[in-house]
Amino acid sequence: MTASPVDASTVQFNPETRLYIDGELRDSATGRTVDNINPATEEVLGTATDAGADDMEQAIAAARRAFDTTDWATNHEFRQHCLMQLHNALQEEKEDIRAELIAEVGSTVGMTFIAQMEWPLADAVKWPAEYISKFPWERMLDQDAKMGVPYNRVVVKEPMGVVGAITPWNFPFEIISNKMGQILATGNTMVLKPAMETPWSALRWGRIIAEKTDIPAGVVNIVPTSDNDIAQMLATDPRIDMVSFTGSTAVGKLIQRLSGDTMKRNMLELGGKSAYLLLEDADLETALPGCMGALMHSGQGCALTTRMLVPRALYDQAVEVATATFGALSVGDPADPNTFCGPLVSAKQRERVLNYIEIAKRDGGRVTVGGGVPEGLDRGYFVAPTVVADVEPDHTIFQEEIFGPVLSITPYDGGDDGAVEFANNSQYGLAGTVLGSNERAMAVARRIRTGSVCVNSAIFYGADAPFGGYKMSGIGRQNGHEGFEQYLQTKTIAYPLESAQ
Repeated sequence: MTASPVDASTVQFNPETRLYIDGELRDSATGRTVDNINPATEEVLGTATDAGADDMEQAIAAARRAFDTTDWATNHEFRQHCLMQLHNALQEEKEDIRAELIAEVGSTVGMTFIAQMEWPLADAVKWPAEYISKFPWERMLDQDAKMGVPYNRVVVKEPMGVVGAITPWNFPFEIISNKMGQILATGNTMVLKPAMETPWSALRWGRIIAEKTDIPAGVVNIVPTSDNDIAQMLATDPRIDMVSFTGSTAVGKLIQRLSGDTMKRNMLELGGKSAYLLLEDADLETALPGCMGALMHSGQGCALTTRMLVPRALYDQAVEVATATFGALSVGDPADPNTFCGPLVSAKQRERVLNYIEIAKRDGGRVTVGGGVPEGLDRGYFVAPTVVADVEPDHTIFQEEIFGPVLSITPYDGGDDGAVEFANNSQYGLAGTVLGSNERAMAVARRIRTGSVCVNSAIFYGADAPFGGYKMSGIGRQNGHEGFEQYLQTKTIAYPLESAQ
């Protein structure tokens, strides 16, 4: 491992720090602000407005009014026009967005060229905008005549109403893009509560919408708050019809409980503990070093494959290669294009990860590289890329999501049946990777109980691909046709033959 010290950023930012409520950019009614901390230097980048209860109340009221009194829900062509404006405006501000992601999220430069920014920038808003023209909004059923008089029947898709969207800090632009694109394309209005750790990446959307689109006032409202009681208004207020949440399983459970009294629809994309599964006939030259994918964004990704499962005959070789690979990766300044692994988002997250490493050692795991704070990086929230060998399925590190740069390695017996058993030995079911001959790997992939699987070098990601999980990884899907339908209600109308539809 090589560590590069981090210099204070010399980038000049032009962040948006205000709330966006009912078409207006403004400060919180409370006057409160929060510091935006650079996780690589622990220095204050600037501030952002911290919303109060009155701000959230006004945002919910605005979204409700915009849905109930405008034609946003029914005017497909206008929605498409506005979303294409939004897509084009985001392209114009790409480099400013990239700089903010590196500074406030701790994303490496390389990550901004894939899932952190470039991939969603290309299609997260554009794809659902275009899909408005392709989606089957109505479907005719066969004629019927149960009481002797013939009639027609039609199934109609309608927007859910007002959606409360709650997003995390790890991939803020990516997750906001995929929520906003689909929520708005389906005709809903929304209140977005982004993570306070990364406020600028969210608040910029308000300025872009206000200045560069025709999206009506109240359709989008952006209300960051550090007060959980205020955030929970989105789950309890009867004017909110649905909650779309991406984050931890613990918070997802809370949202389900809070929203139960008003029977809100929930889309919950939650935690994961995905397997990086090598079959006996895998190409070891590419499969073994490929385990470094667990370190993307320093392991702060719900779909990352942080459990490496290998046939027992390959176990010693796998540990050796993984150890050498993790030990050779560069850690440090996320603004340096040569850096592979940047900081964690906060001191709290760093302590969480270091604590899990200690638990892994107490359970019997063997740290072969990393295991602590990298030398030479005393400032910033860094953890060295860490490999833990000799991990058994009953170990905490095998079962619980760490959200840091930590890979566990476990041998399995019993061929493909044993591989599937170990891969499915988890409360989660979000994603995974299977490596082996294509036919064999495909057969194994179909047996793994997760919402997404990559076979060999293929990647499932895209705005057209539904993403979500089995078991404790959540409810529903985001993106694709299935994600589009997630934000729609279904109505069946029967009408006489002579009536107009």
